[in-house]
Amino acid sequence: MNPEIEKIWNVLQEVPDPEIPVISVVELGVVRAIEKSGEKIIVSVTPTYTGCPAMKMMEDDIVSKLKEKGYTDIQLRTVLSPAWTTDWLSDATKEKLRRYGIAPPEKSTADKNALLGKPREVKCPRCGSAHTSMISQFGSTACKALWKCDDCQEPFDYFKCI
Repeated sequence: MNPEIEKIWNVLQEVPDPEIPVISVVELGVVRAIEKSGEKIIVSVTPTYTGCPAMKMMEDDIVSKLKEKGYTDIQLRTVLSPAWTTDWLSDATKEKLRRYGIAPPEKSTADKNALLGKPREVKCPRCGSAHTSMISQFGSTACKALWKCDDCQEPFDYFKCI
């Protein structure tokens, strides 16, 4: 990889997701590609879902961070295909979500049980119990559902498979 591009990837690792500050926009998979054309930095981004209210803030934070590091000619390019998926989250990113108190997606977006309408097993991020129940398909943000642990009785967000 080009050392300058690698440096920019590292800079963008410092940009937190505004809704989940323990992971970066890079770890989330929103930053898809980085190119350099002359002095221009072109950052390709993909929203986690259509209408994500945090996307504008992510884009502003990406530009601000790059300007802070001395880059002045910055272009953001929105890439919609392929669509973002939770399959892009690494195991390390899922572990960060879990430690933050959000149950990460346990299975692939294409999980056969989910496609058949069977209940999804979601483990409590606090005690690890699989005895959990969905309270609402709508959690603190549109990309999360509200669940509770039937053992420790704690409510928690589940990062939906998208």
